[in-house]
Amino acid sequence: MFREGPNFAACLSCSGLATTLMDATTDKDPLVQEQIYNALCYLGESEPEEILHSCDEYLRQHDKLAYPHRVIILKAMETVVKNNIASLDKSTAKVVIFLASNEMTKSKVIREWQQAASSVLVAVGQRFINKVMEEVLTKFQPGILPHYFIVQTFANLSVSNVFGMVPFLNSILGTMLPMLGMAKQDHMKSVFCYALQHFSESIQEYLANLDKAPDPTVRKDTFSNEIFSAYEVLFNSWLQHREAKLRLAVVEAVGPMSYLMPSEKLEEQLPKLIPGILALYKKHAEAFYISKSLCQILEASVNIGSRSLDVQLDALLGTLHPQICAPADPSVPLTVKNHTEVLRCFTVLACSFPDRVLAFLLPKLESSNERTRVGTLLIMRQIINSAPSQMEIKKPFILSSMKLPLQDSNDKVKRAVVQVISAMAHHGYLEQPGGEAMMEYLVRQCALPSEQPKKQTPDADDLTSDSVQSISVNTLFLLSTTVDRMNNVLWPYLLEFVTPIQFTNALTPLCKSLMYLAMKKQEEGENASLIRYDLNGNLPSPYALTTRLLVVSSQPYAGDCRGTAALRLLSVLQYSVHPALEQLWSKRVPSLVEHIEEKCLCQKEWEEKLLLFLQETLAAVSDNTWICHFVTEMCRQLNSYNGFPLEKNFLYKCIGTTLGACTSKDLVQKQLQELLETARYHEEAEREGLASCFGICAINHLEETLAKLEDFVRSDVFKKSVGLFSIFKDRSDNEVEKIKSTLILCYGFVAVHAPKELVLSRIEADILKNIFQYFNTKVLGIKVETKDLTLKLCLIRSICMISQAIYNGGKCGDFVFSRKAELVAQMVEFIKAEPLDAMRTPVRQRAMVTCTYLVYPSSGGSRGRAPPRCRLPRGPAGRILYGDTLSALKDLLKSLLQRNLTPHGLQDMFAHLGPWIKSNKEQERQRAVEVSAALLDFYLGKLNVSTVIPFYNLGVLIALFSPRCSDSLASVRQHAVDCVYCLLYIQLCYEGFARDHTDEMVEGLKALKKGLEEPDFTVLFHACHNIAMRVPPDQLMSLLLAMFEGLADPDKNCSRAATVMINSLLKERGSVLQEKVPDIMSIIHSKLQEVDEEHVRKAAQQTVYILASQHKSVVVSSLLGSALPFDSHTCAMWRSLAAEPTLTSQILEQLLEKVNRDVPYKESKCFLLGSGSERIATPLPLAATCALYEIMSAPESGAAVLGLYAPLFVTLLLRVSCTVGVQLPKSLQSRERRSSSLSPAPRSLHPCSCAVETLKVMLARGGSEAVTRAVGSAGGWDLMASPERHHDGIAVLAGAMARHAGPRLPLIVKNLVPTLSSVFDSQRITTTAFFAEVRRGGGCSCLSVCPSVPGSGQEAAGTRVALQRGRASVLAQTLLSSLPLQVRKHGAKLLASMVNGMDDKDDPHNLVALEAMSSLSKLLDHLEERDIQSMLLHIAIRIRPFFDSEQPGLRQSSIVLFGNLTKFSEDDCEAFFEQILNGLVTLLLHLQDPKPEVVKACKFALRMCGPNMGCEGLCDMFLNHLREDRSLHYGEFMNNVCKHLMQSYPEMLNRLILTNLFYFKSNWVDIRAAAPMFIGFLVLHVDEDHCQQVDLDQLISGESVPAACTAGEQGLGLGAGAQPHEFGLRSVGPRRAPGSCSTLG
Repeated sequence: MFREGPNFAACLSCSGLATTLMDATTDKDPLVQEQIYNALCYLGESEPEEILHSCDEYLRQHDKLAYPHRVIILKAMETVVKNNIASLDKSTAKVVIFLASNEMTKSKVIREWQQAASSVLVAVGQRFINKVMEEVLTKFQPGILPHYFIVQTFANLSVSNVFGMVPFLNSILGTMLPMLGMAKQDHMKSVFCYALQHFSESIQEYLANLDKAPDPTVRKDTFSNEIFSAYEVLFNSWLQHREAKLRLAVVEAVGPMSYLMPSEKLEEQLPKLIPGILALYKKHAEAFYISKSLCQILEASVNIGSRSLDVQLDALLGTLHPQICAPADPSVPLTVKNHTEVLRCFTVLACSFPDRVLAFLLPKLESSNERTRVGTLLIMRQIINSAPSQMEIKKPFILSSMKLPLQDSNDKVKRAVVQVISAMAHHGYLEQPGGEAMMEYLVRQCALPSEQPKKQTPDADDLTSDSVQSISVNTLFLLSTTVDRMNNVLWPYLLEFVTPIQFTNALTPLCKSLMYLAMKKQEEGENASLIRYDLNGNLPSPYALTTRLLVVSSQPYAGDCRGTAALRLLSVLQYSVHPALEQLWSKRVPSLVEHIEEKCLCQKEWEEKLLLFLQETLAAVSDNTWICHFVTEMCRQLNSYNGFPLEKNFLYKCIGTTLGACTSKDLVQKQLQELLETARYHEEAEREGLASCFGICAINHLEETLAKLEDFVRSDVFKKSVGLFSIFKDRSDNEVEKIKSTLILCYGFVAVHAPKELVLSRIEADILKNIFQYFNTKVLGIKVETKDLTLKLCLIRSICMISQAIYNGGKCGDFVFSRKAELVAQMVEFIKAEPLDAMRTPVRQRAMVTCTYLVYPSSGGSRGRAPPRCRLPRGPAGRILYGDTLSALKDLLKSLLQRNLTPHGLQDMFAHLGPWIKSNKEQERQRAVEVSAALLDFYLGKLNVSTVIPFYNLGVLIALFSPRCSDSLASVRQHAVDCVYCLLYIQLCYEGFARDHTDEMVEGLKALKKGLEEPDFTVLFHACHNIAMRVPPDQLMSLLLAMFEGLADPDKNCSRAATVMINSLLKERGSVLQEKVPDIMSIIHSKLQEVDEEHVRKAAQQTVYILASQHKSVVVSSLLGSALPFDSHTCAMWRSLAAEPTLTSQILEQLLEKVNRDVPYKESKCFLLGSGSERIATPLPLAATCALYEIMSAPESGAAVLGLYAPLFVTLLLRVSCTVGVQLPKSLQSRERRSSSLSPAPRSLHPCSCAVETLKVMLARGGSEAVTRAVGSAGGWDLMASPERHHDGIAVLAGAMARHAGPRLPLIVKNLVPTLSSVFDSQRITTTAFFAEVRRGGGCSCLSVCPSVPGSGQEAAGTRVALQRGRASVLAQTLLSSLPLQVRKHGAKLLASMVNGMDDKDDPHNLVALEAMSSLSKLLDHLEERDIQSMLLHIAIRIRPFFDSEQPGLRQSSIVLFGNLTKFSEDDCEAFFEQILNGLVTLLLHLQDPKPEVVKACKFALRMCGPNMGCEGLCDMFLNHLREDRSLHYGEFMNNVCKHLMQSYPEMLNRLILTNLFYFKSNWVDIRAAAPMFIGFLVLHVDEDHCQQVDLDQLISGESVPAACTAGEQGLGLGAGAQPHEFGLRSVGPRRAPGSCSTLG
């Protein structure tokens, strides 16, 4: 805040610092303002004068300082003045007074800082009242309405300095009274009321302390007239104002003013004043100020002895009573204060009018309204406490009126009654007749059930039963300890409430009160006559008190720790119980109390201590008569505990203990008989209690006890019970079973408690015989096993206790237990009968405990252990039962394990536990691992190795437990670490290490266990790995096999741990497992099928990779042996081999070698299809191809694929070629169909499809995605798999490679060249087609490595392949565009190849011929004429049959080629002219061909033939009318053509007609129609000299089809002179415009 500088020293002064602080008050942060205020106050403590002067100076200098900041400074000044008023000098006081006065009156508007200034004046007025009054009175002038804060300051000064201010009040009142009429504003009226209230209060205080006053002559009448004058204004004028706040201010003032009013004036005003005040209750919800004022008025009225109150009493009571009945809300303090003031009013009235007040109140106690009753009782308590003298003679009347409230069941009324009883006790009411009823009521309230307090409702009027009980307890204790007059009332009367069972909940406060009262009596010397039974006949006997207090002590913490209170009371009553007990109880009772106060009491131990205390008491008394009375009283009290099973159970034990100490055998038998007859057998606690009683009694009375049990079964009582119950069949069965259960349990307790030297001889002869006689029921002589649960449990428990008795017996070694096997079998049957999915009963647990004693009684874990007994509750019953059952299972398994403490025995044990340890249910795993940890710890503790032997099953057990260290359940992890810890130390012991040997790694597991609540699983996996490394080499495989089983673990963390251990083991020790690799691979595959978890798949792939890195050939062979088609798991295993490029490359090379080494298919005869055969794929190359696909489908294989790009491409390309048309073996076909049905979209196993897919994925992974896309978009992949279009697909692939993977081609071509000499025709074909397309699209870069055009023997084959695969035209185009010189050089060979292609015998569909003709048309222009001349006629003759082919392509190509051949006909014109004539009719008729492309080809051929026909007219017609862009009227055209033909070649008529006759049976209707017309035109234009050439009979014969006949007739018609256009022949092409055929003449 301060900076160093020239003024720093000055700032260090107090005033400077204060100024700096005040400058900072402008900060708007409230915290900063608070700190500034505190700092100024702190400075004022050291230098008050200087600080006050600084504040004065600062405020004067900063006149415009905002009022919030002025307030801070003024408040600081007030605090400094208050704290230093004694040391303040007058000059400073004057300065402060002047400043505060000015600040206070600076503004007429009421501001907060003016209030602060007023407070400063009040603070100074504590000492300098005259100076303050001198200053303030200057501003309080007559006739001028003063400032608001002037009046308020007067009021506050009158309160803070009474003696200094009262002398001024007379003159102030004189000046003020005229001003009351001048006050028009409410706030001024309110401040005048405020002042009058405080003036009146200060005057009363002054008058009350006249002995201390400076002027003792001041009297009340000094102010009476002025006060009354003011009263008149306030009451008559201002009280009627509509502003509620003003009315309340008037009421507050009138109350104190009434004390000072003249007596006669007050008496005169009361008839108006009291109704006026009472009327305000209806106008104001907040009644406190009204009640307070009313109380003051009533007190003033009583003080003057007013007679007016008598008249007003009914109105007062009627108005005030509802105020009390309305509940007070503690959260609203004024409502509580209002209740207090109203009760004061009732006190005033009760003192003056006791009879009338009681007459008003007591009938209200009978009201049906709860609040009315509660309110009335509160008033009764008030007047009992505050008007004792007036109520003295009314005590009997008041007590009798309380009978009805004592019967009220409402909790709020009960609480009010308890409070009234408390008041009565203090004022002697309870000593009157009827006071006992009040005390009994109080005790009953103490006995209310103690419940958890309910949540308070908003009106806070809801008193719960717990609050009633607690207030009653407190009241009883206070009356006992603080109200001396109550001692004789309470003692010994309260003892009557100790024994009745209904007062059990009140025992703690009763015992405490009685103990205090008894100790007080003893202090008064009344020990010997503490309880006077002669004067109090209703008091319980010493036997009853002792029994009661001892029994309730058995539950020491119940009922607010009633055990301590009961024992302490018992100790105080020791002399009254029996004089001989004083010394014993004085020593033993405090010890018992200490045990209770330790708060760590076991119920069983506590009961044993109490029973021992009882035994010692009986021994100390040593009076058989007393003991007989005692036990009789105990039996008498039994039925009173029917609702308290635990206490009753203990009472049975006390009875047994007392009977044991009784020397009268007749009494013992009588009481035992009575107990058997009166027991409530259907209650479990009672059954057990009765059995305990018999067992404890048998310690000293074995014969009598056994005899009584047998007698009871034979007695009429038992038979009558059975007979009576048999009337009600269901009840009979149930009740009889319960009786039998109790008798069986009695025998068990007798066996375990009775002296062993006596009971062993009776076990089989009597006890077991009777037990099974009761347990087994016979129906018609057949034993029927009971289904009653109680009977089962009692039998199990009894047998357990009998086994324990035998075990603990001194003659155990000599005793032969012949029925042991029978009993064990019975227990096993019980266990088997229990449901597996629930634990509803303790049958399983108790049967296992029993088996533990029966199977191997000397088990160390169970030595001396008693069967389960009652215990203090420690949680839900289910959790207790679970814990007990698990403990029983541990003990049983330990006893079984001890029979065979060897590795084999351990293995047998865990063979049974294993499935539970790996359960998918957390609770089952938790139990199993916990039991396992206990067993292994037991085994280690019992292990005694004398020679070094192998722990042969360490690996299996480590595999079982080490993954569990990573279990998702924390408790399983911890127990699993314990298991591994024990296993490793067991192994060390077997290796010869000493028992105390410490292994650092093993001990590290203990440290690891501490962090298993929220573990780091990486650390856990590392620990699992270290554990696995400890397994001996000879157990490595067994460990691995067991670990693989762990992959299917339902807990993912354990499964992960198993994978970590497997892979770690294989990585470090897998090199020695080569022979086991196939087995391991098979296991991995089976586990992948079994477990569908991502982490298992990844780990299994890692395992395969690790194995492959060590034994790659074995792994590859193993995987190739997998069934085809590969399932998803085998595929995943293959893909795992792509993880590391080097390994991947080696595996790819192995697979390529397997693809290339074996033949791709085998020929198989098709017997059903004649002599044909089909090709069947061989399995190994097929499997290797699938494997290649899977490996290369993994993205990680990219680097390896790039390294082997060319070999992979060539192998897969050739694989594709070899599998076109190849079929799967029959076995694989059916398997693929099954696979297709299981998988939604399986990858095809078809050899060719498989190879194509593998080639695609190879290209994609090798960076040639563009090739894959290009081939795919062109449909090349589908073409490649098609036998008919395979060559097209290869061409598409080759073209795409040339365009997108050019740099790869040289090496590919190099690898492909040897295939040209392959033994497989398909491979040679594919290679040739690939080369052809590469030459076309690859440019010069690839041509150098492509083989030259094959010659001689391979020429035909190669060309045929190219032609057959549809690529001849492409090859031709390629050669023409890139190598024209080579075309000319090898023209003859190319021409011969093409001609041979047309002659191919293996071309049923003429595809080769089609390609050959198309290619020849393109090659002709680039060939030497000499090459063509030799074959010209041959070609023309060869292509002639194709003119009429059914395939339009063949017709078109052959006709176009024919037209092109005419270019080379000059040297052999005659011969070729003959070929033209041979084809002329065909060409002319096919102008009517249905295919436009054929028509176009005919036009071309005719145009080309025209110049060679020697007829200029005909040539012109062909050139003019057969242009491609011109339409043709066929009839007119043919008419003119025939005219020219007959003019130039009349001798050809017969030849032309014969050729036309051939087309009379053509497949095309238009051509069939055109042929006869052609003949007709010929005949029309022939000379008569040549007509004899025509055979008319042949023309008109019926051999031709109808259309042809019709056309023939029309043709003959033409010959007779008809015109062609009259016959409706269609025109070729679009219709000509008029005059377009003028040349036809």
